[in-house]
Amino acid sequence: MSTQTVHVALYDGLSDWEIAYATSRINSPLWQQEPGRYTIATVAATAEPVQTMGGMRVVPDLTLSQLTPKDSAMLILAGAGSATDWDSGGNTEMAKAAREFLDAGVPVAAICGATFGLAKEGLLDERAHTSAAPEYLQMSGYSGGSYYRDERAITDRDLITAGPADVLDFARQIMERLDIFSADVLEAWYQLFNTGDAKWYGAINAAVAQ
Repeated sequence: MSTQTVHVALYDGLSDWEIAYATSRINSPLWQQEPGRYTIATVAATAEPVQTMGGMRVVPDLTLSQLTPKDSAMLILAGAGSATDWDSGGNTEMAKAAREFLDAGVPVAAICGATFGLAKEGLLDERAHTSAAPEYLQMSGYSGGSYYRDERAITDRDLITAGPADVLDFARQIMERLDIFSADVLEAWYQLFNTGDAKWYGAINAAVAQ
């Protein structure tokens, strides 16, 4: 089994919590169907360290100039809260990278402000999608309003989108697309963190033992 790389985009002000459920599960062998199948690498426009909204200083593993869709299993894009965030026209290079990925048939997952950036890039014009609210995306000037869906997270072909309050559902769609957990484990994992009911932890272990 060869290891595939999931790439996580970095930029100043990155909303680090929005991807935490997904990255922690991608990078941990616990409960996975094929432990070690995926690894995570971070990518940024330059090699300079970035500071997330949570104050963590992160050094990118590679730059966009080194990234090609054929070397990736997925590109994950989070929101940001900085002077150069998505809403202010920032991170355009990441939106263009997302276009390259989708054109190559490689999945892209975008949450919160990243959906705004993809809307401006025209990537939501013909794909079912969601975000914080339809009015939010309308401010991008995009033409995909009729494809907006009032759902917590949604996948249309190779694109996963979610609103800022739906980080757990975002992770669930990512893990389903990457086929990290079996269907039973994924459902039990989701319910455990969605409800906090310990019975779902037992359901995870029972599903893994099958």
